[in-house]
Amino acid sequence: MILTRQDRVLVWGVTGRQASFWTGHMIAGGTRVVGGVHPARAGESHLGLPVVGSGRDLGFDVALLFVPPAAVLAAAADAIEAGARLLVILAEHVPLHDVLFVHALAGRAGARVVGPNTAGLVTPGAAFAGIMPAFNDRVFRPGAVGVVSRSGSLGTLICLELVRAGLGQSAFIGIGGDPVPGIRSTDALAALEADPRTRAVVLVGEIGGTLEQEAAAFALTMTKPVVAFIAGAGAPPGRRMGHAGAIIDGTGAGHAAKCAALEQAGVRVAAIPGEVPALVRAALTSAEGEGS
Repeated sequence: MILTRQDRVLVWGVTGRQASFWTGHMIAGGTRVVGGVHPARAGESHLGLPVVGSGRDLGFDVALLFVPPAAVLAAAADAIEAGARLLVILAEHVPLHDVLFVHALAGRAGARVVGPNTAGLVTPGAAFAGIMPAFNDRVFRPGAVGVVSRSGSLGTLICLELVRAGLGQSAFIGIGGDPVPGIRSTDALAALEADPRTRAVVLVGEIGGTLEQEAAAFALTMTKPVVAFIAGAGAPPGRRMGHAGAIIDGTGAGHAAKCAALEQAGVRVAAIPGEVPALVRAALTSAEGEGS
């Protein structure tokens, strides 16, 4: 799930306005986009790319879905049948039954799903797939800090703070804000733990669900330090805040419980996004001291 320059990306819905904008930036940034899928425009060319009617018509590794919620199931099924290794699903409000069906199809085929409701994946200086401003060097620069985020906007802010502090990112992994995500925080942490370029990890979480508690348990097994920021300290119980998954439906889903679990696991938790870079530097210094 860490994108490389070698990964071949195929874009479903490539001719749409937003898809055209972001795909153009992806190509300019070095992403290996091989084409787009649009059944009604198969045989045409768009952005200098071939447009095909199905994923079966082009070889690819990563399926990037720029399609509306109601079209996600059909597009994902086409991508999986065509041999997708990884699916990046951007749409929010995908029907729950469709999400479950996509996960089942991907599980049987051995494919991984990022999203739904993800901002995508970024490997600064190499490639990106999604709607993150990877082309803006005030936000993304090559470095040694991996960032895992449920939120695209919060993830962007954290990446901006890291660059302002002179730190760059090894990879950004947007797991998405859907109530039933494909990859989870622990999957992203495992990928960054295995990544040789990553020296520290920032986890950007929010209220709702138990992803942060799962991440806390996994952090205990990691050799790399983890710093976290959890949004939603002022969220009232029982009210949805932003993402579909961001709702406090029990004591464990609240801000305080998540922060407590992370801190008990040795994760340094920032009160505000601006504190993250200093905590990352402190964690790296501490880790280097322990290793000497």
